[in-house]
This record gives sequence, structure tokens and C-alpha cells, in this order.
Amino acid sequence: MSIWFSKLLQKKKRFVFPLIYLVCNLLLVEPIAKVFGREALPVFNSELRPRNLVYPLLFRNYVNPVLKIKLEDSAHALFTSHHISITYLDANFPFFDSFPLLPHLSHNDGKKIDISFMYLDSDKKTSNKKPSISGYGVFVDSDKNPTSNRCLSQGYWQYDFSKYLTFGTINKLEFDTTGTRTLILNLLSKPSVKKIFIEPHLKESLGLSDQGKIRFHGCHAIRHDDHIHLEIK
Repeated sequence: MSIWFSKLLQKKKRFVFPLIYLVCNLLLVEPIAKVFGREALPVFNSELRPRNLVYPLLFRNYVNPVLKIKLEDSAHALFTSHHISITYLDANFPFFDSFPLLPHLSHNDGKKIDISFMYLDSDKKTSNKKPSISGYGVFVDSDKNPTSNRCLSQGYWQYDFSKYLTFGTINKLEFDTTGTRTLILNLLSKPSVKKIFIEPHLKESLGLSDQGKIRFHGCHAIRHDDHIHLEIK
């Protein structure tokens, strides 16, 4: 198609392809995705937004309608009461169940999404900034995480692979214990939430050890001390 448009417009296809891709993203994919039971999460929204535009541009911001409503409800409540914005990372592709969203194992049915932790700026104030460009790969209290050593020593080389997926570290920030705990508790208050994955040492330090829906994801998955994995029923 891009070659045909290039001839029609007498332009080089490297300029035409990005234009066609953008038009398809904005006008075609989202309506078709609704047929498959998926909806796009908002992009330019102060309460619920992607870490950066790469996620929506690569169609990685689609969820089923139930999860979208729950996220929007949580985002509005958190923003109103605590001025916390939910920053999402990888969700799902717009079409077909069981189509893998690499490198994730389970983001394939519209029911899963990764969400960033909360952080403090240099003035110890809650910030919506994140320590890496991608939102992944900057681990919290990694020296206090015995699970990572155990998993890596058992040969699960992929466990900390996300450290190579930061695409650059920015913003000198401190992990916001209070803000992250508030975020997780709000998400857990939704009856449709099935499970949340974070590392065991963070579950303990955040005082969430009595929450049965917060689980360890296992050594076969990528570690979760840089983000929250949320899954609904």
C-alpha cells in the first residue's frame, strides 16, 4: 500500500509509510478492535496515561471494556483524592486472544496491564515522573530482593532481562512507598481484580502481606520490582 501511495503522491515510501501507519492507528484499528472486545486506553489524559507514546503507537494499549472502566474509575479517584495519575505500560494488542505481546507471557486476552510505581522527586514530593524511558528495568531495593538471586542461580536468565529494556534512565527519583501502596490498595478494592504481581520483598515492605490477591509470579517470568502487573477475572 505504501508503495502504491508513493507512486500516486510521487513521494518516497519511507515518508508515506509512517503517514499510513498513523492514519490506520487513529482511524481504523480502534473501531475494528471493538469487534474483538478490546478498547484503547486514553493517551492524552491527566488521570490515566501511557509512560510514553510508544505504547499506543505500537498498539500495546488495548484492554477489554471491564478493565478499561476499572482503570478509569481508579484513576479518577486517585487523582481527585491524592493527585496521583496512573501511568500504564504494556497492556494488550487490539486483536485476537492468545496472540503474544512479547516479552510478556500472559498479556494476550485484554485482561492484563502493567502499571508504573509511584516516585518522589528531589523535594520528596509525589511525582508522576518515572526513572526510565520505557518504565521498565529500574529495580526498587534490588539489594533487598532475595528472590532475584534465587531465580538467577537456578538458571532463570530471563528473570532480570528487563534491565536491558529501559531505553535510558532519566530523572533522579526515589520510590514512593506511600503513593505506591495507595495505588495498589485502590486497585485491589475493585471486585473484578484477580491478582497483582509484585516482588515478595515489596509486598512485605509496603505492608500488603495480608492481601491474598497479591502474588509471586514465579521465576519463569520477568521480575516485578519495577512495575505492577494487574489482572482482572
